[in-house]
Amino acid sequence: MGDAENGRKIFAKICATCHTVEKGGRNKVGPNLFGIVGKTTGSHPTFSYSEGMKNKGATWNESNLDEYLEKPKKFIPGGKMVFPGLKKSVERKDVIAYLETLK
Repeated sequence: MGDAENGRKIFAKICATCHTVEKGGRNKVGPNLFGIVGKTTGSHPTFSYSEGMKNKGATWNESNLDEYLEKPKKFIPGGKMVFPGLKKSVERKDVIAYLETLK
């Protein structure tokens, strides 16, 4: 388990450019991520996902979030996310711990 507070800081620096996390928050370049853990990939009702994301059919959990955050284009070939990924495992775990608090 990661450090959610550090994950919040990393999210604010890196992810908040394209994503919001407030309940009922708007989409930006990427979808709002409130409550993302436990949801199916490509399922936010008001966001236009790539076909790869819509068709992945995975449920976001610690394991696949870690894989996605490390190399988004490998996890979802043809996905829209331009961010190359978080290389440091500890940073990924911290961001995931933060996302898990958003319920």
